[in-house]
Amino acid sequence: MTNSTITARLAALPTMPLDTLWRLWDEHFPRRPQKVTRRTLEARLAHRLQEVALGGLPQKIKDHLADVGEQHSRIKVGRAPDRKVKRSLGQRMMPGTTLVREWDGQEYRVTVAPDGFYLLNGERFKSLSGVARSITGTNWSGPRFFGLEGGGR
Repeated sequence: MTNSTITARLAALPTMPLDTLWRLWDEHFPRRPQKVTRRTLEARLAHRLQEVALGGLPQKIKDHLADVGEQHSRIKVGRAPDRKVKRSLGQRMMPGTTLVREWDGQEYRVTVAPDGFYLLNGERFKSLSGVARSITGTNWSGPRFFGLEGGGR
C-alpha cells in the first residue's frame, strides 16, 4: 500500500458513516469496546490502518514503553512471580485487563485486579493456573488455558 493510499484512507475516516466505521473495526479487532466516542473510534482505526500498512513497533520498544508506563503509573501491580511469564510472552496484564475463555459451553471472564490477583466471579486467585484449575477441575497452565501461550494443557 502506498503512502498516498494510506493518507486517503485516513482522510476518509471522519466522513464515513458510523456503521461503516464499525465494519472496518470488526475487520481489524476481535471485539467492540462498550463505550467509545466517534473521535476515539476514528483515532484507533487510524492507528491500526497505519500499523497494518507500515508495520508496528518493534517488540523491544513495546516492552520499553510498558516498563515506563508501569514505572509512572499510580496503579502498582504488587506481584512479581507471573511477571516473568508475562515478559516472555511480550505481554503485560495491567489492572483492569479482562481475559475471556469459553469452557464447556460457558463463558468465563477473569479480571486482573490492581494488586495483581485475578478475579473470577468475586473469587480471588494468585495465579491464572489457579483460575484455570477452578474452571476445569484439572491442572492447566493458566497462560495456555487463556491463550497467552501456544499449546494445550
